[in-house]
Amino acid sequence: MKKIVNPEKQHWVELSKRPIKSSQDLEKIVYSIFENIRENGDKALLEYTSLFDNVTLNSIVVEYQKIEDALNTVSLELKEAIALAKGNIEKFHASQIQEKKIIETTKGVKCWRENRPIEKIGIYIPGGSAPLFSTVLMLGIPAILAGCKEIVLCTPPGSNGEIDPAILFTANLIGIKSIFRVGGIQAIGALTFGTESISKVDKIFGPGNQYVTAAKQIAQRYGVAIDLPAGPSEVLVIADKYCNPEFVAADLLSQAEHGADSQVILLSDNEQVILDTIACLEEQLDTLPRKDIIEAAMKNSKAILLKNLHDCIEFSNVFAPEHLLLSIEYPESLIDKINNAGSVFLGNYSCESAGDYASGTNHTLPTNGYARNYSGVSIDSFVKKITFQELSKEGLHNIGSVIEIMAEAEQLIAHKNAVTIRLKTL
Repeated sequence: MKKIVNPEKQHWVELSKRPIKSSQDLEKIVYSIFENIRENGDKALLEYTSLFDNVTLNSIVVEYQKIEDALNTVSLELKEAIALAKGNIEKFHASQIQEKKIIETTKGVKCWRENRPIEKIGIYIPGGSAPLFSTVLMLGIPAILAGCKEIVLCTPPGSNGEIDPAILFTANLIGIKSIFRVGGIQAIGALTFGTESISKVDKIFGPGNQYVTAAKQIAQRYGVAIDLPAGPSEVLVIADKYCNPEFVAADLLSQAEHGADSQVILLSDNEQVILDTIACLEEQLDTLPRKDIIEAAMKNSKAILLKNLHDCIEFSNVFAPEHLLLSIEYPESLIDKINNAGSVFLGNYSCESAGDYASGTNHTLPTNGYARNYSGVSIDSFVKKITFQELSKEGLHNIGSVIEIMAEAEQLIAHKNAVTIRLKTL
């Protein structure tokens, strides 16, 4: 972990930059795979699964019997944990559903807004060394609460050609039935164009590696929406002398184990906190199974000593982290000063892992600085908001002349006439 002492403010933007990877070669690969999928459908998906995952499949469809078998494979302890997390996530997201409010803007003019679910949703769940069944909860639950009619789940098969049982159990628990053994670029292509087995969707959700991220971005060019721009996972911890360095180190390591390109930042106004945290990092690292991944991520991590907590918050707003942890004595005192963050964790006992799994908030969050202008996934991510208006005769009489004056000023006379014709009948 690189230690930096009191950098000048003009250097903060540079310190906040994430590593940039060339995307030109990636785009060529994505377009080539997309075109093959558009032309050859399931056949192309099976070919790419064999090529990229080293798995030969006869079908990408997960049969119901496989889901039934998974229900008996997952331990009771894990089932109960997933069920508890499901309940908390449902409670938090259900609170986001808004009731219709009709506003009479002028006497006789009523305006309101109503939600309509996005009908077809695609969910991508990474597999590999860390099958993220928790992401099934985070994406599937708000989609179901929003009323999405069709939810398609794609996830890469393991070396045995099967899906991790915990993913299948979780999907079944919340009511997702359309599950497919396909990952990577090919999964995003299938959701973008549709195949014999997989439905074309209106919006794609879910994290992934650089290939999945590039594919999602290109899917937008074919008229399919995505949840938000994604990059490597990241955490920024602000710690003062009242923190527990052992806790802080554990939070930094938990984020670093996501991948070698994860972003890990520690800010403090106390140099001893930084030294103690680094010592705890080294001690804890030797006990972790994903040590090689963490060490790679930590090579690009930074521990920055700043003059005071105000500067720490100001730097954090420049960085705009996915996860922001305030491991300080009075975290509530800084809430109003936080402008850019995906999700914030207050106090020594609010570990980032809680948000990843079971506190109730969503863990699908903006990364790579996009917390400046994007929110994390919520009920709103799965709905469209349609406005309505109803004018009575009295309402048109009350605002008709205003519309006429404004339309004529913009030289849109047909707009004016649409009002004038009606006013003459009153």
